[in-house]
Amino acid sequence: MVDVLDNKRAATRFRILVQIAERQPAVSQGEIAEEVGVTSQAVSEYIRELVDEGLVEKEGRSRYRVTPEGVDWLFQTADDVRRFADHVTGDVLDAMSEAAYIATDDIDEGETVSLFVENGLLHARSGDQGPATGVATTDAEAGTDVGVTSFEGVMDLEPGSVTVLQVPAVRTGGSRAVDSRFVADHCEDADLIVAAGVEAVVACREAGTDPAVPFAAGEIAAEGAERGLAVTVVVTTDEVGRVTDTLRDADVTYEVLEG
Repeated sequence: MVDVLDNKRAATRFRILVQIAERQPAVSQGEIAEEVGVTSQAVSEYIRELVDEGLVEKEGRSRYRVTPEGVDWLFQTADDVRRFADHVTGDVLDAMSEAAYIATDDIDEGETVSLFVENGLLHARSGDQGPATGVATTDAEAGTDVGVTSFEGVMDLEPGSVTVLQVPAVRTGGSRAVDSRFVADHCEDADLIVAAGVEAVVACREAGTDPAVPFAAGEIAAEGAERGLAVTVVVTTDEVGRVTDTLRDADVTYEVLEG
């Protein structure tokens, strides 16, 4: 167990040091006491210990500052808390949560199922042959939804790809300035086509295809790639920055092409 979660005194010490860092250099022990839920005298004793240990330095009456050593300790402790929280949410709660999958065959409640992604959708089949498994929480016929919990392992999934096609804004030619064959070629083999901007939607239609989604292009492209899909995003030059920023934030690999 992380020390600040296992020991009340360590937790109080951590919270007081955080309060000093937030308020420095003018530190009101009364305000800290109210925030942390201890007496002002207790805060004074904790601060004296922090000063003695070199984590806080006193600059004058009611003036304190966290030392570099104190900052390091805060970073280390906060990192320990974060890792523990990640363990709780990622390992403990995820295993207890329930999610819906598409049953590929008839499944009985309580049966162990193998989990996989197909065409961007979560699927479950009877048996434990796959690298990721769970336990069915409902009965299900093939092709219907089935609840799954008690997840173990990791689904074998190759990340998808994103191709971003730029279309000029209407003031510089819009869809009329785009080679329809170019758009059609890059949309032909895509598992998912999304668009951002009216000019981009029109360019898709003139190329003989309709985008599945004409909004939230970056978010949907990122999620599609994470589910193993090949995604083509047709986007106006005014919107391309928003799309690529979203893809970068999601750590999705992409390429940008001009039509």
